[in-house]
Amino acid sequence: MKSLQVRKGDTVEVTKGKDAGKRGKVLKTNPEERKLIVEGINRSKKHVRPSQSNPQGGVVDWELPIDASNVMLLCPGCERPTRVKRVRKGRKSFSRVCAKCEREF
Repeated sequence: MKSLQVRKGDTVEVTKGKDAGKRGKVLKTNPEERKLIVEGINRSKKHVRPSQSNPQGGVVDWELPIDASNVMLLCPGCERPTRVKRVRKGRKSFSRVCAKCEREF
């Protein structure tokens, strides 16, 4: 199984689906299912009954997971969606590099 090229805290742009073109910060990753939860992307509403933790109840807005293949990482240098290259730094360590401008993430 390949590892995800996107990590928690990265800024990504959605390339496919109803939220195509929107940008957001990665809140959570799930490498086993190749899913990401991105801030402000793939939002859904859930009706919640009043309880002790939420005495008012009502409609709650929350983000659903999106497939990792539907997003591209934004380069901090050129501010464009880009593919990621892995460059070997030492014997066992790698760094992520922008494929367009060669800047390290």
